[in-house]
Amino acid sequence: MPHLNRRATVHALAALLVAAGTGLATPAQAQAWPHKPIRMVIPYPPGGPTDILGRIVAQQLEGRLGQPVVVDNKPGASGMIGADIVAKAPPDGYTLLVNASIHVINPSLYKKPPYDAIRDFAPVSLIADVPLVLVAAPSLGFSTVQDVIAAAKADPNRLNFASSGNAAAPHLAGEAFKIATGVQMQHVPYKGSGPALADVIGGQTQLMFDSMPSSIGQIRAGKLRAIAVTTAKRASALPDVPTIAESGVAGYDISTWYGVWAPPGTPAEIVNRVSQEIAQAVRQPAVRERLAGLGAEPVGNTPQEFAAYTRSELAKWERIVKASGATVD
Repeated sequence: MPHLNRRATVHALAALLVAAGTGLATPAQAQAWPHKPIRMVIPYPPGGPTDILGRIVAQQLEGRLGQPVVVDNKPGASGMIGADIVAKAPPDGYTLLVNASIHVINPSLYKKPPYDAIRDFAPVSLIADVPLVLVAAPSLGFSTVQDVIAAAKADPNRLNFASSGNAAAPHLAGEAFKIATGVQMQHVPYKGSGPALADVIGGQTQLMFDSMPSSIGQIRAGKLRAIAVTTAKRASALPDVPTIAESGVAGYDISTWYGVWAPPGTPAEIVNRVSQEIAQAVRQPAVRERLAGLGAEPVGNTPQEFAAYTRSELAKWERIVKASGATVD
């Protein structure tokens, strides 16, 4: 019996030592998130709508999380280069992706994308919904949608329209316009909204269906004329600009949106924390006012809500791509 008691005592002491050792090691090994800078990948060049909204979110998260949020622009391949970086990043909460609705359009366009747009990302939050706006240089003399339609029908394929990238939402908005009106226009893809707008302002390209955040400053400066918005209702940022539908193209209704993702496997508590911070940030009066000034309607939802939304949007854009016949070639 004494032998058994000694053995039990030894086992108990060993267990206490392990527990004590674990308790001492835990604070050093598992620091609270975040304890270092966060990388925010934006898969488009600076100056475009994704970059503009992404930087607003980065600034807000930096103040709320107490760590630098470093924006890293990784343009190319319709946003897939930057998105692929995030899909393959460590799931530790220190890499985030800000992308547009192109994220769920690409699967309908590419036979072998480098990732699965749903499975290979952890949805965090929808930032904002944004109307597109049809713009042209004032020197062209287009004031209404009917002006554009008349010019396109008078000389088929003379007009061309720019977009931020092949088969992105602005491109598909133009293709949908062609289908709805029966006109012919040539599509000119660019690597981002910034360079596309520069050529529209300079007259090298006649028209553009652009996301409002990147166009609205040039519209207010008089360098671009806003002909119409693409949503069913007028945009609060441009209340005097009619919709394409009310301009005679019945049923036309297209918008784009922007959201945040993390790598797959990122701990739920980190994803939820970032989601909550984004939701609170976009509801701040100053941020709402800034987003509204860009033509963006702030959202800020839960990871579960954003996941359901991305699945429904993937199905919707698949239908649009098929109907338009748009390709990435």
